[in-house]
Amino acid sequence: MDLIRIYVDEDAAHRALLDALRSRGVTVITALEAGLTGKPDEEQSAFAAERACVLYSHNASDFHQLHGEWVRAGRERAGMILAPQQRFSVGEQLRRILRIRATASAESMRNRLEFLANWG
Repeated sequence: MDLIRIYVDEDAAHRALLDALRSRGVTVITALEAGLTGKPDEEQSAFAAERACVLYSHNASDFHQLHGEWVRAGRERAGMILAPQQRFSVGEQLRRILRIRATASAESMRNRLEFLANWG
C-alpha cells in the first residue's frame, strides 16, 4: 500500500505532533519548511497537491470551502484532513492521523476530504 505523505499548514504545525509523526515514519512537510508561512490557502493547497501530500489543517472552514472549489473545478489533489483548532490534544491528533494513514492508501485519499473528528 502506498502510504500517504502529509503537508501540515502553519495552523496545525505543533512541534510535538510533527516530531511524533516523523518518529513513526510519516513523511511530513510543513509550511515553514516549504517557505509558505503566511501564504494564501490556495497556494498552500497547490503546494500540497503538486507534491502528492495530504493537506492537514486546523483552518477547517476555509479549507473545506477550498476543497469544494477544487472539486467543482475538477482539480486533482492528494486529499485533505481537517480538524478544529484546540479540539484534540497532540496525542489524540497523532492517534487519529495514524489511524487514517493505516486505513487509507495514497490512492484512496485522492480528492478525499476527511474530518479528524470522524476517526475516534
